[in-house]
Amino acid sequence: MTRAITSTANPRLKAAARLRGRRERDRQGLTLIDGVRETLRSLSGGVALREVFVLPELLVEPEARALLERLSEESVPVIELGRDAFEKLAYGDRLDGVVAVAETPPRTLDELVLPPEPLLCVVEGVEKPGNLGAILRTADGAGLNAVVVADTATDLFNPNIIRASMGAVFAVPVAMASSGDVLSWLSKREIGIVAARVQASVDYTQADYRGAVAVALGSEARGLSDPWAELARTSVHVPMLGVADSLNVSATAEVLFYEALRQRRRSPEKS
Repeated sequence: MTRAITSTANPRLKAAARLRGRRERDRQGLTLIDGVRETLRSLSGGVALREVFVLPELLVEPEARALLERLSEESVPVIELGRDAFEKLAYGDRLDGVVAVAETPPRTLDELVLPPEPLLCVVEGVEKPGNLGAILRTADGAGLNAVVVADTATDLFNPNIIRASMGAVFAVPVAMASSGDVLSWLSKREIGIVAARVQASVDYTQADYRGAVAVALGSEARGLSDPWAELARTSVHVPMLGVADSLNVSATAEVLFYEALRQRRRSPEKS
């Protein structure tokens, strides 16, 4: 480790803290990763780390020690901070001792490598980083082959998305593109679309999620844009039996992903 930084006015510390803002992330092509587990998962996902700030007194668990060993092996600079300096850099009251500065990975449709009959998620126009992070975490848990983010209002490697996904954004194959490009890409690969729409008449359990399928979800405020409904193989809804008319988009994703997993795990004889 380098000599400890204790001043909250340290230029290196202030430069890293500015990456909390999207403009600075876009300008530098860098982002922040909060947490031991998330930083380990970024390394496993092939992300290049520029430097890692640590609060040594918190790095007592085996996972934290494993991270320090990995950083040493890969010659990533590790900068020790005093508590006040670390609190200036860390997010909110989350203090688990690690904040990494990482190069923002490129993620395009052309980079996705898919099996013959993939199960994908497409999220269009998502507005809240926490929702996108939760969707990525669920996609990882349900074994989806990729997540495609279309016309997003946030950057894919927003620190809040990384945190909400618990680092799954580095494990799940993911890409960003315009809705038009995504629709064209799906059509060329003959991937059918199951679109989640509040006004749909088909119950989500009645759709067929087998074969090459993309589950499409819209933004929290507007839902999916019209072309998705027009090109979808099926539009489905999740029954709402109370006063609310829809679920949070990440909750809808959970329901649909695991229904798809259930169907795809059944034997052909039972289908």
